[in-house]
Amino acid sequence: MRITIGFFAFLFLCFMLAASIAPSVVATGWFEVEPHRVMSRLAQFIMLMSLWPLLSALALTNRDALGYGISARKWWRNVLCGESLGVTTLLVLVLALLVLQIRVPDAAVQFWSGIVGKTVQALFGGLLIGLIEETFFRGAVYSAIRRRDGVRTAVIGSALLYAAVHFLKPGALPVGMTFDSTSAWLMFGQTFTDALRWQHLDSFSALFCCGILLALVRERSGHIGWCVGIHAGWVLVIQLTRWLTDGNSATPFASFVGNYDGIIGWLAALWIGVLIMVYRWLMPNLMRTAK
Repeated sequence: MRITIGFFAFLFLCFMLAASIAPSVVATGWFEVEPHRVMSRLAQFIMLMSLWPLLSALALTNRDALGYGISARKWWRNVLCGESLGVTTLLVLVLALLVLQIRVPDAAVQFWSGIVGKTVQALFGGLLIGLIEETFFRGAVYSAIRRRDGVRTAVIGSALLYAAVHFLKPGALPVGMTFDSTSAWLMFGQTFTDALRWQHLDSFSALFCCGILLALVRERSGHIGWCVGIHAGWVLVIQLTRWLTDGNSATPFASFVGNYDGIIGWLAALWIGVLIMVYRWLMPNLMRTAK
């Protein structure tokens, strides 16, 4: 678990550095956005700039370690197959949400005038998110933990880190509070304490199950092509669903989804859990035939 803790420490230090410089950046007046968004972007920038030195120190800069250890043609073919699988699996969840009226169609959406642009945007956005997050979590993080602690710890550790990162976001300052070094450190502390709130448990559980499934796919396939595609397909469906539908808090099944995006929650955790069980028995053969 030392490697897993080390990656958490890396994130902690990035946010700490962002908190220390955010007041000076906001004071320049260059960015007309809320201080918490400035701190969040600074932390992301610091992570990005620090990532390659970190990977170099851990000897994770080779193609195999990052999950690109097959030919580009086969890798991208697996991405496309994975995206089809990701879209299909999440559409089942969305259909269940519609049947239970947890999500309802948004009558105000101009479907025909916007569907092409929204779909293209979601396609490229999903692919970009999939490439970045899978290279880090199922590439570098998974390889680092697996090399030292084995497959079981790598699957669980990478999934925990993946789920936790989604909730490490600085919150907005209380109304009337001036943003200075004191409030910046207050915001820094809230970034981690807010992530541990009980109401995040449903969404956290769903993301943890997603991380488990993607880690198993990474282990079975030997690369992250499938993972990138599945992740991109999930993002595509989520973005289009949030555009086309609204949450319905009046339904008795509203608690089946969490507050993170109005789509993932206990029902998603259950569905992904079923997929994990099915994959362990059926999917490995399908993966091998597509490689």
